[in-house]
Amino acid sequence: MKILSIGSGRQAELLDVPVPQPGPGEALVRIEGVTTCPQWDLHLRHNEPMFVGHQFHYPYTPGQPGHEATGRIEQVGDGVAGLRVGDRVSVWRDPGHDVAGCYAQYAVRPEGHLIKVPEGLPAAATAPVELAMCVGASFLMLKEMDAVRGRRFGVMGLGPAGLVAVQMALAEGAREVVGFDLSPARRAKALEVGAASAHDPRELPADQFPRRPSGTCLDCGIDCVGARASVQLLMDLTLDVVALFGVQREEYTFAPHHYGWLRLCGYRGHHLEAAQYAVSLIEAGKLDLAALVTHTLPLARYAEGIDLLEKQEAIKVLLDPWA
Repeated sequence: MKILSIGSGRQAELLDVPVPQPGPGEALVRIEGVTTCPQWDLHLRHNEPMFVGHQFHYPYTPGQPGHEATGRIEQVGDGVAGLRVGDRVSVWRDPGHDVAGCYAQYAVRPEGHLIKVPEGLPAAATAPVELAMCVGASFLMLKEMDAVRGRRFGVMGLGPAGLVAVQMALAEGAREVVGFDLSPARRAKALEVGAASAHDPRELPADQFPRRPSGTCLDCGIDCVGARASVQLLMDLTLDVVALFGVQREEYTFAPHHYGWLRLCGYRGHHLEAAQYAVSLIEAGKLDLAALVTHTLPLARYAEGIDLLEKQEAIKVLLDPWA
């Protein structure tokens, strides 16, 4: 089978290796499509670890960092009870980058890391389930805090995660969803998936977007960027709850003018309930993950796909390992 091996910079090549065999409790998935993860792919290209203490070593583990994959069960190992050959599934959990990834024609995953997805949808509509699970974990917490239904809800950052957040907020009954991003193309995409408006955060008229301490213009919101400036702006604009989804790389300041009413929502991590929640929205027609995919390329053209991400000419790229 073909599997991608990524080196430093733009170096990437397809290797020919044997098809892996599932062990007890595992399943072999024939990958139909895998979507890029701009966070991992771009950090890997520039040797800039996403998390404190992490290091990249090149060439990277074959198939990694591919983890947003969909396909069909080709074979099951002993003890697998909930999956059968032919089932359509997505990988909802990334097992870590020390095992072969899904930038490949086949991948072995534990049964518990796979979730059944609807038939009849294109690969682009189900490959990013892992991303939707991640965002869904935040929305399950926001629902517990009564921070979505009937609220004017803000989404800071309209990349892949932000576009999922826009749709989840609408699915949960937000009165209005307002997006913020530097990119005109991403703001336009947010409008396509249902945002009422989308704005450049550098150009917010004070009369329309009052900030603490004089006032607020949003009830609740989620930050999908992780930068200090984006989080603090969202806190300044928001009355009640701000969810912190973007990976934090610097300290945020909870200032005196934030005190009183403003609540911060952290992150519990990945879990199956969040994956099931994401798939339920897909099944209900309330979450269109295919809207995130702007380009489809053969797996062999991986480097070109990452070029598109780097230039912000793509939001997500679907890579086809069989093309």
